[in-house]
Amino acid sequence: MAAIPLALTTASGAIYGTALSVNIDVPWLLRLHTGNFGLVNLQPVYSPLVGIMSLLLIVSGVSLLRNTRGARPASTVVGLEGDV
Repeated sequence: MAAIPLALTTASGAIYGTALSVNIDVPWLLRLHTGNFGLVNLQPVYSPLVGIMSLLLIVSGVSLLRNTRGARPASTVVGLEGDV
């Protein structure tokens, strides 16, 4: 769930930039990119929300990497000594 705002902002920003480079004006995509979802306008809080979600994803990714560093390689699993 935390990745949805970040993915939406990344994709809409990339598509908007590409559209502008070929002279296509898509103002609705810019509004989507900044958090205006029609009836729900999150523009005042959308940027901080995306920033917080990005930090949460980075922190969870770092903790995931830390947890996998302590994993034992397959050659040290019980029963595989001498088979390698």
